[in-house]
Amino acid sequence: MVDVAVRFRLNAATGAHLTRCHSFQLPYAKIVPINLPMLYGTRFVIITAFALCPMAQLRAEEKEPFAVIELGAATERSIQDGTYSVGPSASVEFPVIKDWLEIETGISPLFRPGQTEWQADLLFKKPFTINEHVEFMIGAGPQLSYATAGGGTQIASEIAIEWMIWPSTDRKFGWFVEPTYSYSFSKGHEQSIGVTTGLTIAIP
Repeated sequence: MVDVAVRFRLNAATGAHLTRCHSFQLPYAKIVPINLPMLYGTRFVIITAFALCPMAQLRAEEKEPFAVIELGAATERSIQDGTYSVGPSASVEFPVIKDWLEIETGISPLFRPGQTEWQADLLFKKPFTINEHVEFMIGAGPQLSYATAGGGTQIASEIAIEWMIWPSTDRKFGWFVEPTYSYSFSKGHEQSIGVTTGLTIAIP
């Protein structure tokens, strides 16, 4: 038989504070006190944790990466004279406004016979999520380039479209294809088309 006892103890320090303590007396055992405030507090913490776990998981699933690094190769063809140039490419994209704006900045040295051209661009892109594995972007922005062998410095505008492919749903690694068109505001108004392709690496 279980004997439940309710005891009130007088706090010797204040002489006025009463503490309620529920206890259970088991057969052939000592009285075991139960601290009700601690019990209720523990239950509240456990229930709150179970309630917030799905919300935390949902926020983690929706969390955007801090940035996406793109490493690959670029090729470009001048529309005027038909010459080709190729070289490595590196860029980084930052999500600014979810589903609305991403900013990409990159640099690429392009090599052709007798000349090297360094290109740097800043693109403002609007992303479109096709599904959990495919993302499409379109953007535009300024481009600054410097060519050796008397080519000099040129300022141009650039338009780009980009396909990003993510093999897994966590979107940590993937690849991209980015065709571009540029129009120079410098003497000669050179126009060129190009394409860059390579790997994407998400930075949490």
